[in-house]
Amino acid sequence: MITALVATAAALAAPVAAALGHRRVKQATGARLMRIDTPNGIDEQRFVRIGGIEQWISVRGEDLDNPVILEIHGGPGASNAVYGPRTRSWEKHFTIVRWDMRGAGKTLGRSGADGQGELDFDRMYEDAVELTDHVRTRLGVERVVLVANSFGSTFGLRLARQYPDRYSAYVGTDQKIHDAGRDTTDHLALLARLRAAGKRKELAAVEEIGPDPRAWTAEQHGAYARIAATTDPLTFSTMKSVVMKSLWFSPLHTLGELGTLGKGMKLSESILPATAAFDDRADGTRFELPFFLFQGDRDVLTPTDRAKRFFDDVQAPVKEFALIEDAGHFASFRRPDRFLHLMLTRVRPVVTGRTHAVAR
Repeated sequence: MITALVATAAALAAPVAAALGHRRVKQATGARLMRIDTPNGIDEQRFVRIGGIEQWISVRGEDLDNPVILEIHGGPGASNAVYGPRTRSWEKHFTIVRWDMRGAGKTLGRSGADGQGELDFDRMYEDAVELTDHVRTRLGVERVVLVANSFGSTFGLRLARQYPDRYSAYVGTDQKIHDAGRDTTDHLALLARLRAAGKRKELAAVEEIGPDPRAWTAEQHGAYARIAATTDPLTFSTMKSVVMKSLWFSPLHTLGELGTLGKGMKLSESILPATAAFDDRADGTRFELPFFLFQGDRDVLTPTDRAKRFFDDVQAPVKEFALIEDAGHFASFRRPDRFLHLMLTRVRPVVTGRTHAVAR
């Protein structure tokens, strides 16, 4: 009996050991890829006191004379730090600042759930303003390019509208548009997709949740997003091939930190109900800075047509909309080269005042 148990344990341990060994190899490869050794480059990862707590930021780029990008990650609670190897080419042309917001990633790991202070939209918005000023001072620049993805674009629109003196341009991708529950087309489309696929359990759950996000609990917001993501073939494929692989092979994260990333997503759902009544059109469609939206052509989580309708109403000194082909949600990370091309040909010339040669 003992021999059988030992043999079974060994059989189970072998694939786990192989998976961990493969992970270490891929992490080492990613770490080599991310190495920055140019004379005017920068590679800093550290904690900075923002909003009364220690929050993690990364500042990376091959040339400090390049424009600075400040990213606002989505989720809420979904750190962008795991995508470092996929977006390494961006750092040749921009200095990239990534930030784990309170309740997310390494910031959550630093002081735990009880040490995050107020986990609400207003507090996190003020964090973003404070961080912006920290980055401007640290890097000696007057303005930074604000790049916000998914739920991060909820912060992004408001930051861009309120502080054009701090940002040289706004770039939204996986752009989230709040309309106080008026548009239910994405809810109806999800119901139709679930019926066509015979997903009875998921269909019942979505019908019970209802069409108006203003009435949802935090748990229902999370459940709706998970059902929408996992039942759309393109989104689900991207989650497996891009999101999960980036998490598993991230050279910046230990196994324990991967668990913290998951906890951050769950913890941060608590801020969603308070934002469901936001109305981006009512808040204003005039922006006093260049305004760009780069959206996946088949995004069902932050629907492309809703983002385009908002964009059409925007008034800005410069504005451009572009589709990222063969992409749904997570568009910039599924197609990082396409996103970089748009940044170099559309955004960089506007913020620097000169064109930038792009290799074909």
